[in-house]
Amino acid sequence: MIKGLYSAVSAMVMNATRQQVLSHNISNVQTPGFKQILTTATGFMQDQAAYSNGNLQASPIEYVGNMGLGTQIGQEFVDYGQGAMQNTGNPLDFALQGNGFFTVKTPDGNRYTRDGRFLRDADNTLVTVDGFQVLDDGGQPIELPDGEVSVSLEGILSVNGTEVATLGIGIFDDPEAELQHTEGNLFTGPAASTGEGVTQVVQGYLESSNANVSQLMTQLVEVGRSYEAAQKLVQNQDELLGRTIASLGRIG
Repeated sequence: MIKGLYSAVSAMVMNATRQQVLSHNISNVQTPGFKQILTTATGFMQDQAAYSNGNLQASPIEYVGNMGLGTQIGQEFVDYGQGAMQNTGNPLDFALQGNGFFTVKTPDGNRYTRDGRFLRDADNTLVTVDGFQVLDDGGQPIELPDGEVSVSLEGILSVNGTEVATLGIGIFDDPEAELQHTEGNLFTGPAASTGEGVTQVVQGYLESSNANVSQLMTQLVEVGRSYEAAQKLVQNQDELLGRTIASLGRIG
């Protein structure tokens, strides 16, 4: 009975976490370069054992299998799949095709992002929409003189036809293992390698979020139903436990 209560409560906790993750993904469906967060579920497994003198010890009874004690979030991980390309026509909007990341400078150190919404600040420095400096391939801020900006597929920035800098594009062979999501569209990780022919920069485009709002809404409804079912099971288990205790009291 108690194990049934544990199973139901664990399902509620797991689905509440999944709701938070799905809501986060839905809120960023329109955020350029956003990478959705995915979750996996795993079960609480208990090997056959017996309690003796308050300590968990192996049971002498022949082993017959494992007993599930509920579910939990096994892992949260980022889906680094490519998002669709959206034409904006803005010369300071850059999209990446491939596994590269723009390098930006934040108050907490250098970070990596796929969000290519860039601007010129008052000092003609290239910055993100959040005001973080965009870095070149030498780790320095990029200054853009007044004039027409163009960028090659390799990330070479030019103003009025004159090369001024090369975008610092970090390449990660295994982003799932090397990168860690911090906040928003930012990731932290070790110093990135620079690869040629791996990533291309497309001017006047932004990479859309790789989250699918229709799928997310369907999943959110399913999670809500699972949560409600687990909640009802908790209530039923609680009522059954209450009746059992009352019956024992009458027997005593």
